[in-house]
Amino acid sequence: MFKKLFGKKTEEPVAKDIILFAPMNGKVVALEDVPDPVFAEKMMGDGLAIDPEESTVYSPVAGEIVQVFPTKHAVGIKTANGAEILIHIGLETVGLNGEGFEAFVSAGDTVKTGDKLISFDQTIIREKAKSTLIPIIITNSDEMKSIVKTAETLLTRGETQFLTVTVN
Repeated sequence: MFKKLFGKKTEEPVAKDIILFAPMNGKVVALEDVPDPVFAEKMMGDGLAIDPEESTVYSPVAGEIVQVFPTKHAVGIKTANGAEILIHIGLETVGLNGEGFEAFVSAGDTVKTGDKLISFDQTIIREKAKSTLIPIIITNSDEMKSIVKTAETLLTRGETQFLTVTVN
């Protein structure tokens, strides 16, 4: 309406809160309990980890895929409010060089909550990597007003609100 009257675009309000839903079934693990100092000491940002009960990661949020690592062990998503999310499958899995991983998205893709991102072979990760834990990190958490973590201990994919991220 304003565009027709005044020839100006109206700015769409950017959502302040983004809710990340559980990207898979599993158990919640505090980052401090992840056996890797990069995650446990929040060097990459704040978040939570999952002890997975299934072998496929689904998008926890709507956004744009900004990176799928060549080894397919991790994916980055940017949301409408600017939150940058890293989903890292297993610990020390980069050394697997993609063995046991299959990506269903590429950089530049737009995803919605529940879209399939990456599947992985838990047996290979258990045998050849340090851990099957999956850290989910807000890599620009220092730019966020707050990150509220779920109080749940068991996650149901697509149903449990995992993290709520609020921008400044």
